[in-house]
Amino acid sequence: MSTRTVLHEADIARALTRIAHEILESNKGSADLVILGIPTRGVALARRIAALVAEFGGGSVPVGSLDVTMYRDDLAQNPTRAPQRTEIPDGGIEGKTVVLVDDVLFSGRSIRAALDALQDIGRPAAVRLATLIDRGHRELPIRPDFVGKNLPSAREERVNVRLAEVDGLEEVTIES
Repeated sequence: MSTRTVLHEADIARALTRIAHEILESNKGSADLVILGIPTRGVALARRIAALVAEFGGGSVPVGSLDVTMYRDDLAQNPTRAPQRTEIPDGGIEGKTVVLVDDVLFSGRSIRAALDALQDIGRPAAVRLATLIDRGHRELPIRPDFVGKNLPSAREERVNVRLAEVDGLEEVTIES
């Protein structure tokens, strides 16, 4: 098994800065914006993006987390998946632009589950998707609005995102 590093700490920071700028441009500012991360690493990325959006846009942006575990269609194959916390910011998501943040976009099934979970919480005006890595191989018609890096990969390869808040180091690696 070989592992190669495809993003280092500075690369991750640049990608998140670009994503934050693109979110601000797309939303025409930070008004009525809510950023929700999908556990585990999506939450850390969402917090970083929210901080950058606030820094660049001049205002604080509500940030939270959206657990999708019970909405997944693969629980029978992965029964050990433990539910995480869902934290919706004060003010909710009704009529807001919600940016879902995940670390790696692969089949699209986590995002489908996130859209189902959002329906149970409220009705946003719009939902956008930000991902640090888009590796392709979609099984569902889901496309990210904001991408840190497109990383074409073989289906059998594994993409690992490691973040300081969760793993103690910053890198994205690909194992083959």
